[in-house]
Amino acid sequence: MNQPQGQHRNTRRDVSGWIVFDKPVGMTSTHAVSRMKRIFNAKKAGHAGTLDPLASGILPIALGEATKTVPFVQDGEKAYRFTVRWGVQTNTDDTEGHPVAQSDVRPSTEAIVQALPSFVGTIQQRPPAFSAIKIDGERAYDRARDGLEVELPLRAVTVHSLDLVAVPSVDEAVLEAKCGKGTYVRAIARDLGLMLGCFGHVTALRRTRVGPFFEPDAVGLDVLDNPEQGPAGLLPVEAGLSEVACVPINRGDAVHLRRGQPLILRGHDAPFEGMAFAACGGVVVAFGPIEQGALQPYRVFNLPF
Repeated sequence: MNQPQGQHRNTRRDVSGWIVFDKPVGMTSTHAVSRMKRIFNAKKAGHAGTLDPLASGILPIALGEATKTVPFVQDGEKAYRFTVRWGVQTNTDDTEGHPVAQSDVRPSTEAIVQALPSFVGTIQQRPPAFSAIKIDGERAYDRARDGLEVELPLRAVTVHSLDLVAVPSVDEAVLEAKCGKGTYVRAIARDLGLMLGCFGHVTALRRTRVGPFFEPDAVGLDVLDNPEQGPAGLLPVEAGLSEVACVPINRGDAVHLRRGQPLILRGHDAPFEGMAFAACGGVVVAFGPIEQGALQPYRVFNLPF
């Protein structure tokens, strides 16, 4: 008997959790999600913040019920280590583009250090023309690749710190940045080069933190896709909520929350405001804001406890 068309989709598993994937250079974020979905045979997957193909490092990938916690991870602090090459500005602000300005000037270490504080705090930044930001429903990089002029408006971003960590040569500097959502490291390199009067673009970029996930947590394909031992590296759903307050509850309260009903919090250990998640026996049940002493179940999880 012939197998009904599309039956292979039914073999996918209801697997839930987080993968802190150490994405290699050259792989797109979309491809990475597809790869993890295939490795874990998962029905549903998504990532918490695009990482450019030319960049490496942490790409958190959520499977199943963990996709409900993506906003918390995506809104968390990011950290990057990147190399800036002086003397050339490109149209993409990295090595993928072509030069648009050049200079023989090279900044001194002292000049670089003195310029960095100008990029710390809440700053106005113009995103690169080659970015995923939408203009009238179309990605900016698609318009730029079609030869259309793209000049995105300035927007406020937050840079918590920006430090010079190495000067390999007069042509290069290695920097580390800790920043909020929506910050473009490529734009920092571009604007720093303009401030120093020498131009600049990113030649290497590695993301070392996304929200609750740090570089030591990251695992590569050699660990994740091991045919002898099977898939490894899956963290629990609540790993994406580790920066949010946890409220332990009993089974009765869990049933209450799963019906979508607010839960009045009692006891001295319960938080009074902000976001929180409820867990029964260590299993996340729901999360949402605490309002007037009650946890509002913004999202509910369908996990066994």
